Amino acid sequence: MKRRDFLKNLAITAACATAAPQALALKIAPKKPNIIYIIADDLGYADIGCYGQKIVKTPNLDKIRAEGIKFTQHYSGSTVCAPSRCVLMTGVHTGHASVRGNGKWKPEGQGPIAKNVLTVTELLKDAGYTTGGFGKWGMGGPGSGAEPNDRGFDYWYGFNCQSLAHNYYPNYLWKNCEKVMLNGNKGGKCNQFSHSLIVEEALDFIKRSKDKPFFAFLPFTIPHAELAAPKEAMDVYEGKIEETKAYRNPSAPYTPNGGYNAQQKPHTAFAAMVTLMDKNIGRVMALLKKLGIDDNTIVMFTSDNGPHVEGGADPKFFDSNGPLKGFKRDLYEGGIRVPMIARWPGRIKPNTQTDHISAFWDVLPTMCEIANIKPSKNIDGISFLPAMLAKKQKSHEYLYWEFHERGGKQAVRMGKWKGVRLRVFSNPNAPIELYNLDKDIGEENNIASKHPEITAKIKKIMKEARVHNNDWPFTAKPKKKKKKTQ
Repeated sequence: MKRRDFLKNLAITAACATAAPQALALKIAPKKPNIIYIIADDLGYADIGCYGQKIVKTPNLDKIRAEGIKFTQHYSGSTVCAPSRCVLMTGVHTGHASVRGNGKWKPEGQGPIAKNVLTVTELLKDAGYTTGGFGKWGMGGPGSGAEPNDRGFDYWYGFNCQSLAHNYYPNYLWKNCEKVMLNGNKGGKCNQFSHSLIVEEALDFIKRSKDKPFFAFLPFTIPHAELAAPKEAMDVYEGKIEETKAYRNPSAPYTPNGGYNAQQKPHTAFAAMVTLMDKNIGRVMALLKKLGIDDNTIVMFTSDNGPHVEGGADPKFFDSNGPLKGFKRDLYEGGIRVPMIARWPGRIKPNTQTDHISAFWDVLPTMCEIANIKPSKNIDGISFLPAMLAKKQKSHEYLYWEFHERGGKQAVRMGKWKGVRLRVFSNPNAPIELYNLDKDIGEENNIASKHPEITAKIKKIMKEARVHNNDWPFTAKPKKKKKKTQ
């Protein structure tokens, strides 16, 4: 063999030897982690066992906490449904969000997320994730251009309109953009519990998506009023919970099983609903193990805002807020501080806890970091993945909320300080209440007069943290003039 040919063969052999490990590494490189994000609807900070609940049993959620991490200072995007979900999807707080309240879209649904804003679902889909949503949307009615399939979901099943989601026995649900009519009894009313149908669709999605990265978004409707549950779920607590008063909504829909109406026993119904949701979350966790994808799946669970007090709900009976003040539609801690637990075998250390201050607008950058992709620009969120993995975590300078009902409200969380301003519509410079949450988590002692410099800083943030939105002007709506009668 000539020397030139020998050197050529040697070079080829070396190149092949170098390429082989690279090809092998490429072949066995792990796929991106699956992401499952579950939101309960109007579940209080202390409504599950691992946050102090004593009456309602939530063994599967408690297990997720034991095998993962618990956040003690996690906040929802808003104190009501639609803006909280918009904040979650887009990574900006309510001072910048395109949906800042529970608006309406005719003939069905709520006002849409702005078209020029990217959602976390769109970012994940562009990165190769299969995306599915199961539950309640509320961020763009049919024909708005902001239905789930318009905003990054490959598959959607559940409610479009959050108002219709108050009925657990609806006449129809949406499968993508198709209205699916549900089976009814002889009276023409539906006899299918919507939560159960939604869970089955979610399980099927996970099964068929197991071989490639997926994002499963599960915004369940439980335990939002109406308070209703199938008889087998009610039987778990039947006769075991004190009923202080019966509640019956004359306009409530038909409930199956011989006309049995859960609203007649609101305490039993609430407990049954939460435990049923917990049971179905346990089914999701069991499926991950069965499919062999448990170790490569991160599961997060939270609530969209604090507990409600309508429809027979009784958060005081269940101590749903624990030490917190306020309920849904309040910007006190009870309206916006929510449970948040996460589990990721091999990545999140079991039975850990973090006091890191975080919020829904942090979810988008967190999911992007999990998927190893860049988040969208001009967001307010900071990834809390480092806190979950016990690494050095960047903190917020402040958190901001605004609420467009009940006279207008604003709130700022700045380290240990919490500022709350009420009746903003009638007085944009209304006095600010100030609380030291390290010493007063129940927001009982307004110390604004003792710390004028802190109050002044929060006042400045309340002015600068928001931008004007024509759809959500931060003023009272003008009263309609009454027509003069002849």
